[in-house]
Amino acid sequence: MQQFTKRAFVPTLVASALALAAGTVQADGHDETYKLRIQTHYAPESVSGELAAQFVDDVQVMSNGQLEIEMFYSSSVVKSVETFDAAATGILDGDMTGGGYQTGKDPAFQFVGDIMGGYDTPYQQHAWFFNGGEEVAQKLYNKYDMELIGWWIYGQESLASSKPIAGPDDLKNWKFRSPPGLETKIFENLGAKPVVMDFTEIFTALETKLIDGADASGLANNMGMGLYDLVKHANYPGFHSMPSDHLAINKQKWDELPEHLQRIMKVSMQKLAFQTAITFEIKNAEAADQLAAEGVTLYAWSQEDRNTFRAAAQDAWTDFAEGSPEAEALVESHKTFLRQLGLSE
Repeated sequence: MQQFTKRAFVPTLVASALALAAGTVQADGHDETYKLRIQTHYAPESVSGELAAQFVDDVQVMSNGQLEIEMFYSSSVVKSVETFDAAATGILDGDMTGGGYQTGKDPAFQFVGDIMGGYDTPYQQHAWFFNGGEEVAQKLYNKYDMELIGWWIYGQESLASSKPIAGPDDLKNWKFRSPPGLETKIFENLGAKPVVMDFTEIFTALETKLIDGADASGLANNMGMGLYDLVKHANYPGFHSMPSDHLAINKQKWDELPEHLQRIMKVSMQKLAFQTAITFEIKNAEAADQLAAEGVTLYAWSQEDRNTFRAAAQDAWTDFAEGSPEAEALVESHKTFLRQLGLSE
């Protein structure tokens, strides 16, 4: 019979323990590497593009390189509107554009993409997300084989106008550039005359006086586009539109990630959301000071006027959501939370 000495037994025991530990680590997914290919519509040199790059760096550093993200900027793989489907079908793994691009697929995406006439600040909308809203939104994303990780919201947009826009009465017969969809219905309800045109046509349309004003972007972005070189009226703070950029990941790819990597992604997304909100809050405030000094009139709508717009918006929500169970559930969830915040009756 073979005899084992104590000296021989100890190395054998240690080797066995290490092998067992290695197997456990592998089973837990702590040594396997993962890669996600994500597309955003933002250019890498834009403020939002730089914030997205910081998100990528945060994930890779916190995961110690276990999770690699390849970010495709400026919609370089597919068109922005096609990003969601490209991720759902495996051409990409993730979509970092916005739900608003998918309203043609399901009107419910309007209420995760741009909840017009809803919340006043990004912080209020994030509060909805973390207080029951995520579960409602997730049903919509899962229906299309995607997982919603979170939002990054840059804040309220501002209008640009050649005429005063001090309150709802000034919207009557106001001819302005509008994106398609829900916004046209809301402003029509208030007596305005929305004209749907491409974003790239705004400057020329204002310059030639084809329109009285435009819904383009936030105050700082509008200033950067040169809109207030052409027209001298704007509203600030904004009230009508607060687009939500999202991070959505292919559901199968998400489920394959171990829990600690999923947690890193979510925490990094929360940081990105916070940084986005405060970055643009500062930039818009700086833009407001500069524009006021340059002779642009800024109108801050009263709470009563905001409530008038919100009521018109919510009337349009109901019609827009009709026929989609997910949209109707989202509308009801938002209305309930808005009442809880004291923003709606």
